[in-house]
Amino acid sequence: MRNQQSIQGILSVVALLCLAAGWFNLFSQEINDLLSRKVFYVLIGVSFFLQAPLLTNKNFVYAMYAAAAICVIGAFLPQDSKLSSLKTIGLLAGIILSFVNRPTYRQ
Repeated sequence: MRNQQSIQGILSVVALLCLAAGWFNLFSQEINDLLSRKVFYVLIGVSFFLQAPLLTNKNFVYAMYAAAAICVIGAFLPQDSKLSSLKTIGLLAGIILSFVNRPTYRQ
């Protein structure tokens, strides 16, 4: 379980690096687009997939799997497609599920 969380954290950091590379135009336009519009969403989707079985509220597990799938599928849709915004919906859903599922610590 700890190893899975470490892998998920590493994937999230690499995904953010991909997004930053695209924002700051560190490479050619094609590479920047690939990193920030495709690789980022695939990595986040895989991260959500790894996070899903670790959720404490089991009602959210399948929703997290769905968010992961939507991110990955959306990454491979053409950028000019009307469905290309699905990846952003999957990203937002996964983030919301992650925050809603955080354990509360009482002192």
